[in-house]
Amino acid sequence: MTVPVYYADLSVKNPADTRLAKIQRLCDAVGLADRVKPLRKGGEDEVVAVKAHFGETGNDTYLHPTFVRQVVDCVKAAGGRPFLTDTCTLYKSTRHNAVDHLETAYLHGFTPYVVGAPVIIADGVTSRCYEEVPVNLKHFASVKIAQAFRSASAMVVLSHFKGHMMGGFGGALKNLAMGCAPQAGKIDQHGRNVAIRGACVGCGECVKVCPQNALSLGKPEKGRKGRRAAIDKTRCIGCYECVTVCRQGAIGVDAAGEYADFTERMMEYAFGAVQGKAGRVVYLNFLMAVTTQCDCAAWSEPALVPDLGILASADPVAIDTASFDLVNAAPSLIHLDGHEGHSRGYDKFAALRPQTRGRHQIDYAEAIGLGTTTYELIKV
Repeated sequence: MTVPVYYADLSVKNPADTRLAKIQRLCDAVGLADRVKPLRKGGEDEVVAVKAHFGETGNDTYLHPTFVRQVVDCVKAAGGRPFLTDTCTLYKSTRHNAVDHLETAYLHGFTPYVVGAPVIIADGVTSRCYEEVPVNLKHFASVKIAQAFRSASAMVVLSHFKGHMMGGFGGALKNLAMGCAPQAGKIDQHGRNVAIRGACVGCGECVKVCPQNALSLGKPEKGRKGRRAAIDKTRCIGCYECVTVCRQGAIGVDAAGEYADFTERMMEYAFGAVQGKAGRVVYLNFLMAVTTQCDCAAWSEPALVPDLGILASADPVAIDTASFDLVNAAPSLIHLDGHEGHSRGYDKFAALRPQTRGRHQIDYAEAIGLGTTTYELIKV
C-alpha cells in the first residue's frame, strides 16, 4: 500500500508564500482538522498533545517556536484543545526534571504567549508519571509511555529531522519512541553496553555528563601519559550521553548487534506510543538545519545538507522514509569519508557513523506494523 507524504519546499514564489503559509497548506493536505477534532460534541475533556523538542541549552537548531504556533492554530481551528509537551531527559541536562525543562523551554521561546498553548511536561516533575502499554513484541511485552500522551485524544508530532549518535538519524519515529517515554522507558531503550576504548585522552567530559556517576578518571596506566576514563557498569543506565560528548570517539558499545537492537527497542516504544490513537496522529518533519547531532546536544553542528523543506503525513514510517531519501539524494555540505565533495545518492548517516543502523529503524518499524516504507511524495 502506498501512502501520501505531502511536501513543501522552501522557495518563495510571492510575498505571501511564507513558511507559515506552507505549514498551513501541509496541515490542510494531511487532513489535520479531521484527525484532531473532538470525538464527541463539546469535547471538553479531549485534548491534543503537540509533541515537540525544546532544545538543550546551548543548542540553537531546534524547531522554531513560530512554526509550532502555526500548527497550534490549525489544531484550535479544528476545535481541538492543544498543549505543547515533551518528556524529561535521562542524562544530566537543563531538561532532566520538569522545572528545569520548563525554564529551558521558556528560554527558547516556547511560552504559552508565543506558541498559543499551555506547555506541560508529559511525565511529571520527576518523570514518574507514566502507564504501561502492552505491545508483545520481540524486545518488550509492554512499554512505559508518559501519562500526558496516554491521556490525549490525538497527537501532532513535530520533528526536526537530523542525525543521531546511536540511531543514525532521528525523525518522527524516534520522536515517538524516546520523546514519549519517561526516564524509565528511556533506560529500557538504551541498554547498558557502554565501553571505553584506547583513544580516550582523559579529558573528563564524559564524567561531567553521567547522571549516575558511573564514569570516573582512573589512575594513570603504566607506559601511558595521563589518565583515561573508567566505567562502573553496575551504575550505568545506558543513556549514552558520554558517547555524544566524546570528541575522540573513544566511547562506544561492546555488544554485537547493539546498534540494530537499539533501533528495534526504539521502534517498539514508538509502537506503544500510538496505541489507542488510530487515525488520530499527524506527523510533520522539518528538513531544515539537518545537523549531525540530536538537539539534545548542548551545541549545534553545521548542517549536513541544504535546507530541503517540510513534510507531513499520517504515517510515521512513510514520513521518515521520505525524509531519509531526500537527505540522501541531496548534496552534502560537509566532507564525509569515502565520498567526493558535494556528492549525492548515498546513506549520509551511515557515512557519518558506519556502526549505526539508521535504515533498520524504518524497516523494523514497517515489520511490526507501525506503517509502510512505500510512499508517494506529493508537493503542495
